[in-house]
Amino acid sequence: MIEVVRSGPLATVQDLGRPGHAHLGVPRSGAADERALRLANRLVGNPEGAAGVEFTFGGAALRFQGHAWIAVTGAPVPLCVNGREYGTNAPCHVPDGALVEFGTPSSGLRSYLAVRGGVETELILGSRSTDLLSGLGPAPLSPGDRLALGSSEGLADIAVDIAPTPPLAETPVLRILPGPRDDWFTEDALATLTSATFEVSPDSNRVGVRLNGPPLARVRDGELGSEGMVTGSLQVPPNGLPIIFLADHPTTGGYPVVAVLASSAVNDAAQLRPGQHVRFRT
Repeated sequence: MIEVVRSGPLATVQDLGRPGHAHLGVPRSGAADERALRLANRLVGNPEGAAGVEFTFGGAALRFQGHAWIAVTGAPVPLCVNGREYGTNAPCHVPDGALVEFGTPSSGLRSYLAVRGGVETELILGSRSTDLLSGLGPAPLSPGDRLALGSSEGLADIAVDIAPTPPLAETPVLRILPGPRDDWFTEDALATLTSATFEVSPDSNRVGVRLNGPPLARVRDGELGSEGMVTGSLQVPPNGLPIIFLADHPTTGGYPVVAVLASSAVNDAAQLRPGQHVRFRT
């Protein structure tokens, strides 16, 4: 059992989401940086899809009732167990009654906690994930909340001491695939998208990353009828400033999508913090 002492700015339970329900209007949701959650789970011997906790800007504190093995990945965050510092991207033993504290990450935005056995909340459409757009799944964590843990019986042994990962780029360059509605935009707009530098707006969240920069000009007026949206879509509203859709994005939308991030770039987009700069390439 884990007791939430401090939740930080935002802490949610996340696994790999609810794929296969978009036709019903249910987003996939799940970890915004799926790559980081998968790594955390592997480090403690869990299946990659086990539920963990996603922290935004750290700042949390958890009290463990019973000993546990944990791993923290994603945005590099100071990690202390009973006041003693530990590294991230590595399995860490937590004694019974210990207080685990998370500082503010030096780069990136979202850090992930995996606990051997996984976090056990109610399964909704096959997932334990919190979806901030639809309201499915458990509420964001608050002080006093308690999280049950699953059994570690039958799990893989913990066999890795540390899993080095490359540092997060100060100005990431995200790969895109043009379309499906790039024909709604001028050729200059597409050139701008792949040559300009954009700044991440504070009005960003798990639904999408809003970007400030040169607007993308269109050659067609009006709006589309609603059509399906995928994670990583760069949707462009009438102001011309693109929005990168993340895990909790709506399943449909009426603004044209100028491009879609390559799947690996979605994880990098999930780590963009307000005020950070980002670029795109084809």
